Amino acid sequence: MASIFRPSISLDLRPKVTCTNLSTKERLEFHNKSLRKEKLNIRLRGVKANQAQGTSVVTEEKELNNKTDYGVVGVHHVGLLCENLERSLEFYQNILGLEINEARPHDKLPYRGAWLWVGSEMIHLMELPNPDPLTGRPEHGGRDRHACIAIRDVSVLKEILDKAGIAYTMSKSGRPAIFTRDPDTNALEFTQV
Repeated sequence: MASIFRPSISLDLRPKVTCTNLSTKERLEFHNKSLRKEKLNIRLRGVKANQAQGTSVVTEEKELNNKTDYGVVGVHHVGLLCENLERSLEFYQNILGLEINEARPHDKLPYRGAWLWVGSEMIHLMELPNPDPLTGRPEHGGRDRHACIAIRDVSVLKEILDKAGIAYTMSKSGRPAIFTRDPDTNALEFTQV
């Protein structure tokens, strides 16, 4: 089955720095400077534009600190609990078109499971008891814990889910995204990029 998921085109290996309390302009300035500098401890200044005089005035100084920068490069995998591995694989492989990553240690763990490719990342299905309630969850998966998967075309996935008789909801914000649940009520979002 052809996959509806877009493989990652590139991997950004630059260190990530949390820029709290910065404006969009300051974040952009930091991003551009960090591309040109090896050292990430740089100072950014809050700038207030004086439109009448066409000048800028420094109003505040903020320092970004990378003491907690440990080299985040992305999400490797998302772990999801399942009651019955075969039933979950039917959904993830045969409905969603995901492929098993055979290089992962399926047989080295003390429980049954499977690793499925999602672009260059993975979903790890784990056949373990689920401590979460299976009933009483929000109808719309966007209001529950969920994993979000980037796809090329939400309308194609909508057709696939309709054909399989799987319930879903569209994004409440109007953006091209669809929410559904797997057989174990794990919420999944698929957003069009």
